Amino acid sequence: MKKKFFSLFAIVGLAVATTLSLSLLTACDDDDDTKVESNGNSTEAGEAVDLGLSVKWANVNVGAAKPADYGAYYAWGETTTKGSYNSDNSTTYNDSSIEDFSGNATYDAATANWGTSWRLPTKDECQELIDNCTWTWTTQENSDGGAVNGYQVAGSNDNSIFLPAAGHCYGSSLDNVGPCGYYWSSTPRSTTTSYYDAYFLYFNSSNHYVNYSYRYDGRSVRPVSE
Repeated sequence: MKKKFFSLFAIVGLAVATTLSLSLLTACDDDDDTKVESNGNSTEAGEAVDLGLSVKWANVNVGAAKPADYGAYYAWGETTTKGSYNSDNSTTYNDSSIEDFSGNATYDAATANWGTSWRLPTKDECQELIDNCTWTWTTQENSDGGAVNGYQVAGSNDNSIFLPAAGHCYGSSLDNVGPCGYYWSSTPRSTTTSYYDAYFLYFNSSNHYVNYSYRYDGRSVRPVSE
């Protein structure tokens, strides 16, 4: 009887340990509520919303099922998610040969995961979204029924999208989830001495602007379409 009890205890302990290990490895992977393939990426594209701009913006992030779901996190110029984001495992960090790749499925997470009608926005298209839309800080309900912070971004034609404050992934941990949003553009920032950075759309509850940061950081992707 003692032998059977010990075996059952060992099995339960192994199951718990395995679950904890998987949780740590997937800390920066996709939202659990999203239908995903084995590589961790969303299998379904979103809907294109006409905001009266030069491009249409998707209604959800790559990897998200609903507008308020955070979705997946990608390093700049990479098309699959991973458990940790750093300069050592970045495929584009300090690579001077990469130009704006919008629509190039080799580097563009939107095109690679949603198809050729979708792509990452350029730096200028992110700026257009800021300059020509009304931004209202609010909350929306996600797939779990929770309230998620973010911006309702409305065009002059009264159509709108919601950008959740999904934070970003640094190393294997998520940071600033709820207060801030970080959305990659396809445009690199290059100088004569550095090819470390790329431009992204940043926001918090009081500001929204285009900034630049290290390419290896895991950030959200919100596709655009013609």
